[in-house]
Amino acid sequence: MLQSHQGSCHCGRVTFEMQAQLDHVVDCNCSICRRKGALWHAVPDAGLRILSGEEELSLYQFNTQTAKHYFCRTCGVHPFTRPRINPSLWVVNVRCIGGVDLSALEVRPFDGANWETAAGALLRQRGQA
Repeated sequence: MLQSHQGSCHCGRVTFEMQAQLDHVVDCNCSICRRKGALWHAVPDAGLRILSGEEELSLYQFNTQTAKHYFCRTCGVHPFTRPRINPSLWVVNVRCIGGVDLSALEVRPFDGANWETAAGALLRQRGQA
C-alpha cells in the first residue's frame, strides 16, 4: 500500500513528497553513496513530487554521466538521484524523510563498488536482462 512521505534537505529549502510502500532501503557502497551515507528507496517518476526549492538544486554527475545526483546548493544534502541502473526512476534518500524508523526497515545491500556485476545480477533477478 502506497503512503505519502514528506522530506527535505537539511536547511529546508528543498522539500518533496514521495509516494511509496517504504518497506526497505538500499545501502550502496559505490564511491559516492558510501561517502554520503545515503539509504535509498526507488520510486517511479510519478512517485516523487518536488514541493519547493527546485531552483535550489545543483546537479553532480561523474563516470558515465548517466546518474544524476541532486543536492541542495545551500546545505549540500542529497535528497534524491536519478540512478544509472534506470534513469527514469528516482531513488530517494530515506534519511531525508521525517518520522521514518530506519531500524524497522530491511536493508538491502547493493555492491555499487562493482557496479557492472551488481547491476547485471539485479537486472537478471528482475527478469530485465
